[in-house]
Amino acid sequence: MSTTIEFGTGNVELSPCPIHPDWVIEGAPIARNFVLSRSADAAASTLIWDCTAGRFNWYYDIDETVYVLEGGVTVTDDAGVVHRLDPGDTAFFPAGSHAVWHVESYIRKVAFCRNPVPAPLMFAARVFRKLARMSGLSRPASGPAMFGAAG
Repeated sequence: MSTTIEFGTGNVELSPCPIHPDWVIEGAPIARNFVLSRSADAAASTLIWDCTAGRFNWYYDIDETVYVLEGGVTVTDDAGVVHRLDPGDTAFFPAGSHAVWHVESYIRKVAFCRNPVPAPLMFAARVFRKLARMSGLSRPASGPAMFGAAG
């Protein structure tokens, strides 16, 4: 496991990341991305993504939290509720969800993606950590509690 801190710049060259053709409802949206980071276990990644005008379905097979940097989009959930996202707005799309994205002209976002851990595996990990702490094999975490670290 690498402990090297990595730094980058805001000037990244995005690569084509086409939207699945069957998902496009209207227009000819052009999407691009750049992976900023990926965890050592490949379960989490952070990327920059942008897209031109169009309307399309998006089916989430991972958990994704987005932060809009530029432009905007309306997102319609499966209940038919329309949500507007503009610069500075965030949204969380859990794995298994679906939304219709309508990009009027352009959107640029940072996306924090994570493959969800199945509940039984998460439970087993918590039990293991608790047993390790009780047996003295592990030190308790110091500072603020980290996500999923509760035992």
